[in-house]
Amino acid sequence: MNIVVLSRDTKLYSTRRIVEAGIQRGHQISVADHVKCDLVIARKDPHVLVNGERLGPVDAIIPRIGASVTFYGSSVVRQFESMKVFTTAESQALVRSRDKLRSLQILSRAGVEMPRTVFTNYSKDVAAAIDRVGGAPCIIKLLEGTQGLGVVLAETRKAAIAVVEAFNSLKARVIVQEFIAEARAEDIRAFVVDGAIVGAMKRKGKEGEFRSNLHRGGVAELIELSKEEQDIAIRATKALGLKVAGVDLLQSSRGPLIIEVNASPGLEGIEKATGKDIAGEIIAYVERNVQAPV
Repeated sequence: MNIVVLSRDTKLYSTRRIVEAGIQRGHQISVADHVKCDLVIARKDPHVLVNGERLGPVDAIIPRIGASVTFYGSSVVRQFESMKVFTTAESQALVRSRDKLRSLQILSRAGVEMPRTVFTNYSKDVAAAIDRVGGAPCIIKLLEGTQGLGVVLAETRKAAIAVVEAFNSLKARVIVQEFIAEARAEDIRAFVVDGAIVGAMKRKGKEGEFRSNLHRGGVAELIELSKEEQDIAIRATKALGLKVAGVDLLQSSRGPLIIEVNASPGLEGIEKATGKDIAGEIIAYVERNVQAPV
């Protein structure tokens, strides 16, 4: 079948691995930069142009949409949906998961456990918001932050108030979140494909760093998930409507807590930590859902 990976850069590890896995399984697979796609919206013949040339025919797309271009990237995915092309990430699920506040509200409604979180509309009573998550230390997150950027650990109540007030003065929206001390700067990334966990790793922040992101110098190791951890990761992806996702969770004294569900999770860390062909799992998911042309 003809599969298109929507990605800004063909050299990225995740993009390269998906292309390799698709070719190994006998498919025609190419990469299109979604930012350079033009969308022709028409009742009878909706289609996509890349650098002025019509793209197609396409049997399936695998979106690798960065957070900074979610609006346009999701519009491109929506165009393929209108063309009845299968996608591993539906446009609405992508938009839902990228909105930190909305995704937390959806997870809460679905009964998924997470750290206590408060969001206010630039409230002057910052201290009350901090107290509602259990006081300091606490985590303060920019709603638009990714890969650990825009995340602050406020060690004291005074520091927390100062940080939130500073963000408020810049009209930068933040959430205040409970700090899970027993997690010890470690979290778990569970990789879910089509309702099943295909790999999991534990990430630990470098010395003196409370964030465990691999992009910030963290290290990863293989981990065997408990039944409770597996269940919560799968429930979180279902609640957000995602079929391919990286679910980040913390181990706490009250059980696993979801901190984020990533709609375009990187493959490098999880493949190296687990030794598994995660890219191949994604291609296999496409194969199960698309009838190959005769």
